[in-house]
Amino acid sequence: MSRRARIPALGGAKAVILHRPHAGIEALARQLAAIGLDTSEAWPELPPGAIGADFLFFDVDLGFDEQFPWPAGEAPMPLVALIGSEAPGRIEWALAQKADAQIVKPVGNAGVYSALVIARRAFDERRRLAAEIADLRARVAERQTIVKAVVALAAATRDEDQAYAQLRALAMSWRVTMEEAARRVLDLKSMDSKHKEASA
Repeated sequence: MSRRARIPALGGAKAVILHRPHAGIEALARQLAAIGLDTSEAWPELPPGAIGADFLFFDVDLGFDEQFPWPAGEAPMPLVALIGSEAPGRIEWALAQKADAQIVKPVGNAGVYSALVIARRAFDERRRLAAEIADLRARVAERQTIVKAVVALAAATRDEDQAYAQLRALAMSWRVTMEEAARRVLDLKSMDSKHKEASA
């Protein structure tokens, strides 16, 4: 049985609305204030302090990449897309920004709270997965380092089992991980080959 996810507390969070002045946006700001968020509005550019916001609501209809001081899809906070037009190009652009939730314009009296909760959860999950992928990639790279070191040590004896045992013994004697020992072996082999080339 999976644990039920908890709804985050939103009171005191900061939200920025990146949208041209409009009556519907005033209604959105009122709803955010009622939920307990500290809200500011901006258009067409984000103010420097916006990068520290907890949420960013952005206009899909008139939005463009240069509005954001980060690469597309790499926002440092959850994004909520404000969608009026369902033109495919505009939807594709919102997807490229990796919007975590959406609200259809005109903004009504419902949907803002759920958009906040869904955006927070989606953003946190995306970050967790990105960290997990980065960790797995780092582990694969470390394994490749160990393989390269074993191959380098086995060059003389042609015995990979013996070379692996030698790498393990070096790690124990240096009191480092196998990965660190592998890096040291490769560095030493590289220095040795450069020395040989210089003296040739």
